[in-house]
Amino acid sequence: MIHLKTIDELRLMKESARLVSRTLGMLAKEIKPGITTLYLDKLAHDFIKDHGAEPAFLGYGGFPNSLCISPNEQVVHGFPNKDEIKEGDILSVDCGAILNGYVGDHAYTFEIGEVKPETKKLLKVAKESLYKGIEQCVRGKRIGDISYAIQKHCEKEGYGVVKELVGHGLGKKMHEDPQVPNYGRQGSGKVIKDGLAIAIEPMINLGTEKVKFHNDGWTVTTLDNQPSAHFEHDVCVINGKPILLSTFDYIYEALGIVSDEEKAFQLDF
Repeated sequence: MIHLKTIDELRLMKESARLVSRTLGMLAKEIKPGITTLYLDKLAHDFIKDHGAEPAFLGYGGFPNSLCISPNEQVVHGFPNKDEIKEGDILSVDCGAILNGYVGDHAYTFEIGEVKPETKKLLKVAKESLYKGIEQCVRGKRIGDISYAIQKHCEKEGYGVVKELVGHGLGKKMHEDPQVPNYGRQGSGKVIKDGLAIAIEPMINLGTEKVKFHNDGWTVTTLDNQPSAHFEHDVCVINGKPILLSTFDYIYEALGIVSDEEKAFQLDF
């Protein structure tokens, strides 16, 4: 059952999503070789609490941390730990916050110093595919159009599109209907309507699409241990068009990146 949101609900969701965006922007200034992911987890926890919100991941299904941090071959759901980040690593940082009763859920994969050219290209294409999916999130199209656009963009570059993990609806709960796969057929799935709010999150592997689920019940890695990229935005549909609830602008400001990739999907409401 898809719960279409009112404009008032979407405004509240934008506040929670933007708090997550600001959290990721704060973390972007701290991510460097030698720091631990557990340190980042503590920073995010305190930042979210200091802004009157609750970490959405902490305790969710028994998850023990406020961030999912997944380096290199880890796809998603990695536990923060005391291992130090190294030059050349990549780091998926997935963050959630509950503010005013609504969940924001948002992720970015960071480069640590100089990464290998093939890994840098993977991140570029994976992030491009996120926006290819967002472009399809318009009234009258179907969820499968989002899925197909992501899959097509990544597979033409030879990358593996993870199929066991998907994006999802978003609202008062972190996972609502509909599921939003990163693969699929054009014209398939639920019809997109005004008020839809979803998290679109390509998980794209440098090598095989196959993944391994670990015995801890959370950690997911690529089967061939090659790197995986993960980017996620919270998106809604207003007046037939896709509008971003989240933003990478705070990350880009911290890292000195100039980009207009979000321009077509920004709207004050």
